[in-house]
Amino acid sequence: MKKFGLALQIVIGLVLGIAAGAIFYGNPAVSTYLQPIGDVFIRLIKMIVVPIVVASLIVGVAGVGDMKRLGKLGGKTLLYFEVITTIAIVIGLLFANVFQPGAGVDMDHLTKTDISTYVGTAETSASHSFADTFVNIVPKNVFEAFVKGDMLAVIFFSVLFGLGVAAIGERGKPVIAFFQGVADAMFWVTNQIMRFAPFGVFALIGVTVSKFGLSSLLPLGKLVLTVYGAMAFFIIVVLGLVARMAGTSIFSIIMILKDELVLAYSTASSESVMPKLMEKMEKFGCPKAVTSFVIPTGYSFNLDGSTLYQALAAIFIAQMYGIHLPISTQITLMLVLMLTSKGIAGVPGVSFVVLLATLGSVGLPLEGLAFIAGIDRLLDMARTVVNVLGNSLAAIVMSKWEGQYDSKGARSYLKSVRNDSKAEAA
Repeated sequence: MKKFGLALQIVIGLVLGIAAGAIFYGNPAVSTYLQPIGDVFIRLIKMIVVPIVVASLIVGVAGVGDMKRLGKLGGKTLLYFEVITTIAIVIGLLFANVFQPGAGVDMDHLTKTDISTYVGTAETSASHSFADTFVNIVPKNVFEAFVKGDMLAVIFFSVLFGLGVAAIGERGKPVIAFFQGVADAMFWVTNQIMRFAPFGVFALIGVTVSKFGLSSLLPLGKLVLTVYGAMAFFIIVVLGLVARMAGTSIFSIIMILKDELVLAYSTASSESVMPKLMEKMEKFGCPKAVTSFVIPTGYSFNLDGSTLYQALAAIFIAQMYGIHLPISTQITLMLVLMLTSKGIAGVPGVSFVVLLATLGSVGLPLEGLAFIAGIDRLLDMARTVVNVLGNSLAAIVMSKWEGQYDSKGARSYLKSVRNDSKAEAA
């Protein structure tokens, strides 16, 4: 396995997992034996995310040491996130209206999946306003926030703590050294956990395919193609233009993050790559202060792939039921999505929960989601890749906007990545 790079190892795990799931379709033994392997891998990732975010943020913020400067970074970051996610929603609506993936779908031939586990969360989230999100940013108990993995609360505490460390001057240097050591140690742990990634991917995708089968894709093939086409368009055109404006290339970012993108796609979990994402963006010219703030914040406020999918899926359900949505209603849908996609950030199955909380606001039947729940994993894989790329690019844009982007260091790192890729190919 050492002859192959991590990306190729994960692809092999993905292919073998799909094959195993297809061969043993409907066999409960697949879930019995493989699910624990997948669960262990996801738990390993979740285990390291909070320590890395806390340590990196404290070191980065203490290095800035200026609340006014950090406040400007936060304001610029949220403005950028809002603009990009709004564009993502518009593209989702555009693709749904142009390609009409829900038109002519025979619902009698679709398999309904139980979505009751999401309904309770959606009902409480429907009344969960954008203002509530900002209230919940402040943790009642910081240790409770750590345990729950409440990323916004973790970020808030870490930023304040970092500013406090900077304010006490020389006395804060041992604290900075301690958290720098924690960050370095946790990045080492991350590299060890990544060796287990191919097995985790094999197990996760094997269980999914064995439950739903490949045949569940056929009746909704047009939806799958439309979603993947919209995601590809967003990456190449929108993120590509933003990257060009920031002085880099989206394809360079894809090359640097190829291992992480394959892993994010295979596991449908952007959290699984957050530690390596932060590490690589630092190497690609972004200062720690920017990377450690922008990327974790983006995981709650910059879910480009998720918001694009939610807009497209809502129109798909309307088309499937033969419900005409005028432009005014679609604008309402866009505005609601702009709020709900951030108001319940961090909720498991967030895209489904957002859709359940949103469909009712424009008069669409919630039952429509039961028809696409079976293929949601495949769609989730695509939107996870877009989320990861969007947050990586955000770190570069913010670094450039702050005048702190190390273009020379970025070129040097990109050159080394290219050389490594050539060596692997040889």
